[in-house]
Amino acid sequence: MLTPEMIFRAAKDQTLRIGIGCGENKERVEDSARIASGCGYGMPVLFDNAADLVRALKDGSIDAAVRGDLDAKDALAALKQEFGLPKVMRLVLLQMRGSGIFFMAPVGVDEGWTVAEKLELALYGARLVARMGQEPKVGVLSGGRSDDLGRHEAVDRSIRDGSEVVRLGKQAGLDIEDCQILIEEALKTCNILIAPDGISGNLIFRTLHLVDGGRSMGAPVINLQKVFIDTSRSKASYVDSIALASALAGGKPIRAGRPGGHPAGHPGSPTEASPGGHPGGHPGKH
Repeated sequence: MLTPEMIFRAAKDQTLRIGIGCGENKERVEDSARIASGCGYGMPVLFDNAADLVRALKDGSIDAAVRGDLDAKDALAALKQEFGLPKVMRLVLLQMRGSGIFFMAPVGVDEGWTVAEKLELALYGARLVARMGQEPKVGVLSGGRSDDLGRHEAVDRSIRDGSEVVRLGKQAGLDIEDCQILIEEALKTCNILIAPDGISGNLIFRTLHLVDGGRSMGAPVINLQKVFIDTSRSKASYVDSIALASALAGGKPIRAGRPGGHPAGHPGSPTEASPGGHPGGHPGKH
């Protein structure tokens, strides 16, 4: 089971330069950069412009990038332009109360609307999870159970698409199963969830993170050789996202550790996890 502590431990590299976007919530980003630096998660460098942040990532001026609170549209457009990407694909890390981390996609409202896109997310996602030292197990969600076929055209299409993603995923060598609408069962056995579409994926993310206060360390862009962590502007702190960027850029093995958040908590960051606490801090403080 992957835990935040394992990522924090792997992030310990003070030589890495981690760029982070700094927009309207300047004080929050500056505090996060200061705390991350004090914890040894690289050397954060602040950028007030998405194009400059992405350009620095491309030319190697920084080792990894975190979107911070810059506008999502600007950041994703800059990634597409600088790296020649037809689309940006992300896999978000989420941690609920008393559990380890799981991964989910799509989380952008315009992502994952076709069988091909969902399969691509599963394949890229499995590579990332394996890179982080975990055995990828993919669960594909859809809009209903198999016996719901015939109740609504949209539900039928979702169920059939999910089954097709599973069929093609197995052909590609993935450990993948059709979990239908049973997300509660999927989380018992799978560490990667593929939502039916970008809207439902975004709603799952926002419900777990912004309503229930679960931890979200960010969403790595998975179809990019460089490390770019997408983040929500609603995050109370970006310390864990900076740590994730450092861990992925440093390439250190992510070894087992005890469940929970940062082993000593983040000084001055009461909404981030500390041992025994809720993984995402207090609901309502995002």
